[in-house]
This record gives sequence, structure tokens and C-alpha cells, in this order.
Amino acid sequence: MTTKDLYVTDIEAGNKINGMFLVTEKNLAVSQKGSPYLNLRLRDKTGEIDGRVWDNAKEFNRLFQKGDIIAIRSRAVNYRNVMQLSISHIEKVDDSLIDPADYSPATSFNIDDMFEELMSYIEGIKSPPLRELLNAIFHDDHILTAFKRAPAAKGLHHCYIGGLLEHTLSVTRLLDMAAHHYRTVNRDLMIAGGILHDIGKIYELSFAKMIDYTDKGRLIGHIVIGVEIIDQKIAALDDFPEQLALELRHILLSHHGVLEFGSPKRPKTPEALLVNMIDDLDAKINAFQGFIDSSNDDESHWTPYHRLFERFIYKGSDE
Repeated sequence: MTTKDLYVTDIEAGNKINGMFLVTEKNLAVSQKGSPYLNLRLRDKTGEIDGRVWDNAKEFNRLFQKGDIIAIRSRAVNYRNVMQLSISHIEKVDDSLIDPADYSPATSFNIDDMFEELMSYIEGIKSPPLRELLNAIFHDDHILTAFKRAPAAKGLHHCYIGGLLEHTLSVTRLLDMAAHHYRTVNRDLMIAGGILHDIGKIYELSFAKMIDYTDKGRLIGHIVIGVEIIDQKIAALDDFPEQLALELRHILLSHHGVLEFGSPKRPKTPEALLVNMIDDLDAKINAFQGFIDSSNDDESHWTPYHRLFERFIYKGSDE
């Protein structure tokens, strides 16, 4: 196995950069002078950086695909206050020679500790049918392995290995607090819905090297996939209450809130509304913080314009 000893966070303008990176974007373009050049987006576990191939672009373009690991020779340059690599040579690296963990950003929290805490919420559920259902899901080895590694999204929030577990645990913690405040809600149902609301993402997304949508994810989506998982497990249980199953399905089907965001139904129970609101809150806070952390202009108190949120985000002052 080849050891990776240079990471994106180590790169400084003017340095010669000889190292290995994952190709997340690749585009052959033509300059204003009519010469072909290659646009690349390169990644490792510490971050991403743009790359440009100005010479022999067509020849290098044939050597690799998006999703490949490549070894490059390059120089780091600062172009319009953005760091990028001017690449002079590229070789494709055999996957058997690399450690995938070097190229995938991961949660900063301990995965086993997070999962143990999530399981403590399941143990605290008083409803035997819901507790039995959750145990059946998370004692499925395939689901368990995927759930611990899966990201929560491709690009907006918790988009790293372990992100789904981190997001799910955060949502569950917040729902537990909400249950103590809104005492008329069905806490067991709401906690179960929070734990399961994004379970379909283990099949919606592929994340072996880079995060992308699977065919099933694009054609069906994680909301319907999640309901399918629940239905399959409920079918194997004895006498799961029909009304309880109906209300649990509703939480999953409505957790994106509105039809425009992919929910087949809008929330129509207090439990579904709380899962929707807290899921949205946790995702946006993570997205805000991630955008702040990735803003490398230390001279400004503001991030660049965020096109999805349609605003600049305040980073805070040094005072």
C-alpha cells in the first residue's frame, strides 16, 4: 500500500506538489485561445482543491475517470485569492495501492461512541413494538455497517463518512429535549421517527470513495427507501400495531416538510412536525458551520455568497 504523506491542508502557494488525490470533478474545456485544458476537482480527507492541466490536456484526459485516484506533479498557485494546482504530469493509481480513508472526509466524532449513545435512546423507548422494530433494523449487519459509514447528504450537510450517524444522533438529542418541553407529544414515536427518518440514505448514496447517488437513490429516493425498510422489518414482526406503523410511516414521508423538497406528504401530526423542523435545523446549522470553516479569507468577517442559502454568512470578528 502506498503511503499518502501530503494532504490538501498542507498545500501552500508556490510549493511543488507531488502527491495523490481523488478526482471528484473532471471537465475538458477550451481556452479563449482555442487550446484544450483540463479542469479537475481533487480531494483527500482534509479538503478539496482545483487543478488545471494546460499542456497535453487531451492525452492526460484519456488516462483516468472521475472517481479515480491519481498521482500528480504540480505547482500550487494563488489565482484570484483561490489556491489551485497547475498540473504538469498525471498517472492513475491502482485502487489496491491506496487506503480509502485517506481520501474521504470523516466525522470528527468517534463512530462507536455515537452509535452506543444512539442505542441508549432505543433502550429508553418504552413502547415494546417500536423498540423491537428498531432493534431488528440495527441488528441487521448490512444496515448496521452501512449506517455507521454513510454520509447524510452528497453536498449540503454532514457530507462525510459517519455523517448520517452524526446527524441522526444530533436530531435524536434535540427531539429528546423537545419531548420534555412539549409533553403532549408521543415521545417514543417521535424518537423512533427521528432515528429512522434518514435510514434510506444507506441505499440512496454510494460512498466507497466519493459520495454520489445510486441508481436507486435517483429513481426512488431515501424517503421511499426508508419506508420500504420499515415495512420489510415490520412484516417480520408479530402483531405490530397498524396505527403505530401508519404514524411512523407518516413521519418518514413528511420529514422534508413540503412537496417541493421531496416529501410526498406535509407533516400532519405534532411528532412529524417536530422531526421535520429539527431535521431541517440540524442540517442547516451543519451547513452554515461547514461553509464558515471552508471560507479561507481571513481578512473578512464574512463568507463568500452562499448560492443555496442566498446570503453571506457572518464568521464573527476577532474582537
